[in-house]
Amino acid sequence: MRIIAITIVVLGFAFLAACGGQGGQVAENEIGEEISVAGGSYTDISVSELQAMLESKDFPLINVHIPFEGDLPDTDGSIPFDQIENYLDQLPEDKDAKLVLYCRSDRMSGIAAETLVGLGYTNVYN
Repeated sequence: MRIIAITIVVLGFAFLAACGGQGGQVAENEIGEEISVAGGSYTDISVSELQAMLESKDFPLINVHIPFEGDLPDTDGSIPFDQIENYLDQLPEDKDAKLVLYCRSDRMSGIAAETLVGLGYTNVYN
């Protein structure tokens, strides 16, 4: 299951790159699905939405998967999902700054996103 999920993400990026990232720019308010959690919400995005966001990257991209199995291109750091509150010094000081988390299957990054929202982060993408 792990290899399949990684393959889907990698193939998704490869397909989008081969197509020239077709689909154009995605407007900020059209991206993803809001997920309500205690303390606020975060936004779930798709591979194609992330690809569009990466065209004009203005956020840190953080891999939260453990054990570490590699990074996507343009990754800015790796932080264990279950320890993210111990690594806040590696995240933007401004809790309103855009921050994108990912993992292999979405489960760990969802947990990390919920943790950050609980800590006051307001612009988290998963």
